[in-house]
This record gives sequence, structure tokens and C-alpha cells, in this order.
Amino acid sequence: MRTLKDRIRHTLLFEGIALGIVAVGGSWITGHSLEAIGLLSIMFSLLAMSWNFVFNWLFDQWDMKYRNMAPRGPGIRVVHAILFEAVLLTVGIFLTAWWLSIGYVETFLLDLGFSAFFLVYAYIYNWGYDVIFPVPRPTEG
Repeated sequence: MRTLKDRIRHTLLFEGIALGIVAVGGSWITGHSLEAIGLLSIMFSLLAMSWNFVFNWLFDQWDMKYRNMAPRGPGIRVVHAILFEAVLLTVGIFLTAWWLSIGYVETFLLDLGFSAFFLVYAYIYNWGYDVIFPVPRPTEG
């Protein structure tokens, strides 16, 4: 089990590295300024972290009321993931279109690109993090 301090380090490193990659890569790919994409990345990071906290709290409240916190099988986990991403995608499309002054189709395609990046990035980052900072193994007593 990882400690709270380790989880904080994990989150801060994840976000910091991602912000750097997305700001530079996003600016290069889209032609928007590093400042515009960098600030958008920070807004998305704060949005995602805030929504993650709120959504999971609300989902737990619903789960307690209607399912009594029964074990979450694949079906409920799929619903959980889809609802989380759907709201994040919707808010993100409006935020990006407004911030970069671009159309919704272009915004949707940009968001798909960011989603694909984060899918690969999260896999690589978490694998690398586990190699660099392995989970301490309990000692046998």
C-alpha cells in the first residue's frame, strides 16, 4: 500500500510532467501559443482534479443510498467511468472552444487527441513510477 506522501508525489509528478508535455506538444501540433495551450492545460488539470473529487463523492453518495455500497463489478465501473468522462468531455469542449476561439468540431478532435495522449501517458507514467518508486513489500514477521 502506498502512503499519503507517496500518493501526493505521484499526483504532482503526473500532473507536472503532463503539463510540460501537453503545453509544448499541444502548442507545436495546434499552432497556438505555448502560453495559450499551457494555461489551457493548467485549467484542464484543475478541472479534472476537482471533478474527480466531486464526482467520486457524489457517486459514493448515490451508491450508498441506492446500492448500499455493494461491491462494484465491471458493469458499475463502466458506468462510473463513462459518466465521469462524459461530463469532463462536455465541459472541456466548451472551455477549449472558448479559450482558443475555435469551433466545436476542431475542439472535439483536439480533445480526442488529448484523451489518446493521456491514455498512453498514464500507462507509461504509472509503469515508470512503479519501477522508480516500488511499493514497499511487507516484511514477514
